Amino acid sequence: QVQLLESGGGLVQAGGSLRLSCARSGHTVSTYAMAWFRQAPGKERDFVAVVNWSGSSTSYADSVRGRFTISRDNAKNTVFLQMNSLKPEDTAVYYCAAGAYDSNWSQYRYWGQGTQVTVSS
Repeated sequence: QVQLLESGGGLVQAGGSLRLSCARSGHTVSTYAMAWFRQAPGKERDFVAVVNWSGSSTSYADSVRGRFTISRDNAKNTVFLQMNSLKPEDTAVYYCAAGAYDSNWSQYRYWGQGTQVTVSS
């Protein structure tokens, strides 16, 4: 069993930055890919970014590529999402997930509770 706990969300002005963290506990073997998804009110859960188990491979949604950076520290069982140049359309609940290296949410077995990110214009 894997437990995921996100932190670092909040309110920021457009153009600002936030850094999300996701701490993993329970089954701490670091063979899972780790990803971030987000869900805005009334919309589907969308893929944001994924990093493979070693941190050597990453993939991003087109909407965030060049602005967001995903990374992981397996020694600390933590994955990060550095978000720069934030836009109002980035407003959503951000979820951390552990599973296969994929952009499809159905490939992820474990999910955190989410952290709210609000970007004001």
